[in-house]
Amino acid sequence: MVSLVQPQPIIYVLEPFGGSARLHNPMLPHVFHDDAAVTRGDGVFEAILLLGGEPTNLDRHAARFASSAARLGLPAPYLGQWREVTAAAAQAWHAQHGEKHPAARCTWTYTRGRESTGVPSAWVTVGAEPREHARARAEGARALTGPRGYQVDTGDKAAPWLTTGAKTLNYAANMAALRHAKQNGFDDVIFVDTETGRVLEATTSTVIVVKKGRRLRTPRPGQDILSGTSQQALFEYAGQRGYKCKVKDLYVDDLLSAESVWLVSSVRRGVRVTAVNEVELPAPKNAAEIAALIDAALAD
Repeated sequence: MVSLVQPQPIIYVLEPFGGSARLHNPMLPHVFHDDAAVTRGDGVFEAILLLGGEPTNLDRHAARFASSAARLGLPAPYLGQWREVTAAAAQAWHAQHGEKHPAARCTWTYTRGRESTGVPSAWVTVGAEPREHARARAEGARALTGPRGYQVDTGDKAAPWLTTGAKTLNYAANMAALRHAKQNGFDDVIFVDTETGRVLEATTSTVIVVKKGRRLRTPRPGQDILSGTSQQALFEYAGQRGYKCKVKDLYVDDLLSAESVWLVSSVRRGVRVTAVNEVELPAPKNAAEIAALIDAALAD
C-alpha cells in the first residue's frame, strides 16, 4: 500500500545578510505575526526542481531571484549562501527520501521581514513533489482563457512601482483563478490581455505552443508576463537539437491551431493542454517526444 503521508520537509532559516543558516524543526513555526509575508504578501520566492539530490536550472533561478528582490527594493541576496544552503538541504533530502522521492521541490523565500525590526526574513524549504503534478503530466490539463483582472501598462508611461516582472509572494489572485477553473470543470486558467487578445501566461506556468515543423513559440515576456526560467532552459536545449524556437505575441487562435499546447513550470515540468475553453485539443503524435524534451531540458 502506498502511503498517503508526505515526509516532513527540510527547512533552513537564513540570516539574510550573509550570516549563518540553521536547520529548523518543520513542526515549529518560524514566521512572526508581523512578517510582511503574512501581512502584505511582500516578498519574493523561487521554486526549484531537485532531481537525484541536485538542483536543476539553478543559475536562471538565482538570477531571477536577485532581479525579483531588486524590483521590490529588498537588499540583494547573497546568492552564494542560498546556493550552499540549497545544496545541503537537497543532499539531506536525497539521503533520507531519495529512493521514494527522487524528484523534490526546493523553495527559496525572502520577505521584507518583521514590521517591528525591519530585518528581512529568509528560508529554504525542500519537500516532496506534490502528487497532483504527476497526475497532471500523465493526464494533461483543461484550461480556461480569461482576463487577469487588471491591465498592465507596458509603454513608456508604465508605473515604475509595478512588480509584475518579479516572482512575488502575492499569488492570491492566481489561486482564486485556479479555484474558479476547478469549480467549472477545468484545471487552469490561461490569462489573456482584454485589450489586445494576447495570450499572457497561466496561473503558475509559461505557455508554450508547438507548431508543425519542429517550431516552438512562447508569448513575449515583459512587465505583464513573468520571464520563465523553464521556458528559457527549454528553448536553449531544444534549439541545440534542431527545433526552431521563437518568442512572439500569441493569441487564442494560435492555441487552437497549434500542434500542441503546453504549460511549463519548474517543478510541475511539462503539462499538455487537452482543452481550451470547450474546444478539445487532440493529442499529437509527438506528445511523448515533447514531454521528454521538456524533462530533458529541465534536467540538463
